[in-house]
Amino acid sequence: MVSKSNRSRRYTEEFKRDAVALVRSSGKTVTEVAREIGVSAEGVRNWVKQDTIDRGQGAPGELTSAEREELRRLRRQNRERAETIEVLRNAAVFFVKESDR
Repeated sequence: MVSKSNRSRRYTEEFKRDAVALVRSSGKTVTEVAREIGVSAEGVRNWVKQDTIDRGQGAPGELTSAEREELRRLRRQNRERAETIEVLRNAAVFFVKESDR
């Protein structure tokens, strides 16, 4: 039995673009292309869907790759700021207790 890794593979943007182009130009199904390049059909299907959104042909409300990256950046920034606030809050409590002595 082969065990799967908990970490997903990372493919380059170029590899993903080439896979999407192959699906669009070859007349082959997503499953056929995925099998040929050794990637899951679901992965290739997601790449094709995201490419469609990036081209402005997605459903309203779907985020482009650039928007998704910006959202990730903002969430990371918010998390870092929340951690900084917590450190400062703890330091303030410490110094207030120290000054009460």
